[in-house]
Amino acid sequence: MPLDDRIAAVTDRIIDRSRGPRGTYLDRMRKLAEDGPRRAHLTCGNQAHAYAAMGGDKDALVEGRTPNIGIVTAYNDMLSAHQPFETFPARIKEAARRAGATAQVAGGVPAMCDGVTQGQVGMELSLFSRDVIALATGVALSHNTFDSVLYLGVCDKIVPGLIIAAATFGYLPGIFVPAGPMTSGLPNDEKSRIRQLFATGEVGRDKLMEAEMASYHGPGTCTFYGTANSNQMLMEFMGLHLPGASFVNPNTDLRDKLTEAAAERAASITGLGNAYTPVCDILDEKAFVNGIVGLMATGGSTNLVLHLVAMARAAGVILDPADFSDISSATPLMARVYPNGLADVNHFHAAGGLQYMIAELLEAGLLHDDTLTVAGKGLGLYTQEPKLKDGALFWEDGARKSLNDKILRPARDPFQATGGLVELSGNLGRGVMKASAVAPERHVIEAPAAIFHDQEDVKAAFRAGGLNRDVVVVVRFQGPKSNGMPELHALTPVLAVLQDRGHKVALVTDGRMSGASGKVPAAIHVAPEALDGGMIGKLADGDLIRVDATKGTLEVLTEGVADRPSAQPDLSANAHGVGRELFEMFRQTAGPATEGAGVVI
Repeated sequence: MPLDDRIAAVTDRIIDRSRGPRGTYLDRMRKLAEDGPRRAHLTCGNQAHAYAAMGGDKDALVEGRTPNIGIVTAYNDMLSAHQPFETFPARIKEAARRAGATAQVAGGVPAMCDGVTQGQVGMELSLFSRDVIALATGVALSHNTFDSVLYLGVCDKIVPGLIIAAATFGYLPGIFVPAGPMTSGLPNDEKSRIRQLFATGEVGRDKLMEAEMASYHGPGTCTFYGTANSNQMLMEFMGLHLPGASFVNPNTDLRDKLTEAAAERAASITGLGNAYTPVCDILDEKAFVNGIVGLMATGGSTNLVLHLVAMARAAGVILDPADFSDISSATPLMARVYPNGLADVNHFHAAGGLQYMIAELLEAGLLHDDTLTVAGKGLGLYTQEPKLKDGALFWEDGARKSLNDKILRPARDPFQATGGLVELSGNLGRGVMKASAVAPERHVIEAPAAIFHDQEDVKAAFRAGGLNRDVVVVVRFQGPKSNGMPELHALTPVLAVLQDRGHKVALVTDGRMSGASGKVPAAIHVAPEALDGGMIGKLADGDLIRVDATKGTLEVLTEGVADRPSAQPDLSANAHGVGRELFEMFRQTAGPATEGAGVVI
């Protein structure tokens, strides 16, 4: 099928916009690749330090023609999604030896859990952790002893941070190795119902804890379609996972074989052989367009709008929020996974999953097939799914028909004609809304504003009955320069209660919402942020706000707002406690949300 004209037009303008930085980036990568195997440039003393603890692998490393795979791991056993990585290095090393290679853990990167920090002060470090992860990966790979890299990471900021670093070291081949989702527990809609009952005081904390523990109950990613699982989708659509690797549960034979296969493939695509596949050649404009198409077709996380922009910049590709909106308008919404539906990612995977979707979108002309991937040339390779037979791993064609049309629909008969995200712009600035989770009758909200500078104040106003009306809740000074741009997902239950009472409700913020943000219309990532002179900083209680996802507008309708001075709240408390002191330079130098809210990029 020929490429859809709308997708082609967006791709062409990204290529044109990126011509200068992309060219400079590729020139730099080519020169670095010309140096050949990295270890060849180390002194004998340098190498002796690097190999001192490698035991029986020392001779192969000294000889220099054996591929050496670096492992960058986000393992910790506080994150359910990353706990399975504990056993991966040993498995990778054994697989590498069988493939005639060696492997070393190059370093670890921090991995924080937004589920633990949600609504807490620690969430103010969450977005900045992406840049810390990129920096930590840079330190790990600076030893210059690796011919390819396996990146072990799954969750919200971890994959984007690793991608930024992988692009920076783009002359090295790299494969992303997932751990998979936890098995299904308490259904996500039931968990959400209990949260709302707790918010209204109808159940106690004991029932809330019981529900939460039944939902988050074992190793693997949370099963809703938030940022972590959106990351996994993205790695397949962009060709950085092995095909079908995303949603295989941890601690299964198939997962173990996929991890071993990633090590074998990493050994075969180095510059020492005939299939050299550097990351810089994978992360091109077409790959990023494919990733955005996947995000829209699945109704994925709004956090990826920030992260993809930052990730792309690391590879010399310049994305703009309008690219997301235009791709969304051309892409059908094919999946209903919580919070966009009742199914979880395990149900989605069983219904046909990513392999079905990629096949459908290729057939509809909505994806670039002529991309380079870690599996080889062409995204068509990702229509195949992994299977085991007699203990051996092989790939066969994935489902070509949805096995549950309440979860997964064909591109010609989707749940919605357009994708999951809308860009909003107007006199309040630029923002985005995850419209796929919002009922169509709530796509336009016009109501008086209630202004807050802290999410806890929103909760207090709710408990006092001060929000029991049509209202646009404005939570400002939540941008990267103000306090690190925390997620405000803890507001979802109270806003949902107001909505369920029949009120017109919306949220407007220069902060973020979780990838699990749900049924309340939320204009997020508003830029310029309040601390950067944005109009959102001039709003007052009672100003009439219109959030319109149908026209893509975000406006204050009250006259004279632009002539007011900006609010000047005391933000000094944002500068200390729970490590915030260490991130002052990050707050000072963070870019706007429209450019990825980055510090290092």
